[in-house]
Amino acid sequence: MKKTFLTLALTLVSLGIFAQGKPHAKIFSNFNYDLSAEEDAQAFKEFEIKRAYLGYSHQMSDEFSAKVTFEVGSNDGGSAYTAILKIASLNWNATDNLSINFGMVGTKNFKFMEKAWGKRYIYKSFQDENKWANAADAGATFDYTISENLSVDAQILNGEGYKKTQGDNGLMRGGVGMMYSMNNIKVRLSRYMMPTSSYTDADATQNINTLALVYTSGNLTVGGEYNMRENSGNTVDNTSTAMSVYGTMKMNDYAFFARYDDASSENAVGERWDIANEGTLMIFGVERKMSDAVKASINIQNWTDATLEGEEEAEAQSTLYLNLEYKF
Repeated sequence: MKKTFLTLALTLVSLGIFAQGKPHAKIFSNFNYDLSAEEDAQAFKEFEIKRAYLGYSHQMSDEFSAKVTFEVGSNDGGSAYTAILKIASLNWNATDNLSINFGMVGTKNFKFMEKAWGKRYIYKSFQDENKWANAADAGATFDYTISENLSVDAQILNGEGYKKTQGDNGLMRGGVGMMYSMNNIKVRLSRYMMPTSSYTDADATQNINTLALVYTSGNLTVGGEYNMRENSGNTVDNTSTAMSVYGTMKMNDYAFFARYDDASSENAVGERWDIANEGTLMIFGVERKMSDAVKASINIQNWTDATLEGEEEAEAQSTLYLNLEYKF
């Protein structure tokens, strides 16, 4: 890992020296302590480097720019610190209203919600954390500004994510979104589709529908999202729903924040088919902006497994976190 990280870092620094581009880096790290350990038991605790992003961007002309970003983190196919190509995209500002990205691009699925939440280094947004969608993929995205208040976007992707190549079936995934802003409110509607690779009565196209909203007034930001996944995993009538709400109040260099997530599922006969992966998440804490490049947070994260009606409620699992984000 050290050798890989050093090689990437030296390559990006060299590019910055000998070209007119800009290298960049961002690191997420934390210390966490299990608050739910039983009495007389040793509480689990650890230091973690969750993610390191190393990249380089270059403005070729007024119309064209390019960006490459490597992500160093855990990967099913490698070690806990494996370098993966996450972004390798060309951006074309075709007109004053139309922008096109091609290559390994950042996807549109949850970018609006991730920005509204604003604390990716502490916890991913719902769709990202629960693998409803990928943060990046090979394909193309399109952004079109209709007016000062209204914009639309679309994407067509391999659908396998940036950690995998295209599947043998060669199916593409796509979707569209629309964002409307008015005064202090921004609203986004989107629908993303994943076609099925088989065509029996039990198979159907998976659709993810999202309504998201963020409201900002002075130092207060409040956001929320409602997600519905139809025909989950391309199985007919397997439906998943989830909501996530979050808020932040800034006070000088400090920000107090909270978040609540809840997920559920239902199939054609009313069973919670995905209950093993469902539950409620609560996060609350304080964040301090140490400098323009460094943020730190102390927070508590509570997770409670979902239970069926009539069952005893599960005990919440609580963890204390010290999170850091630093970039240069």
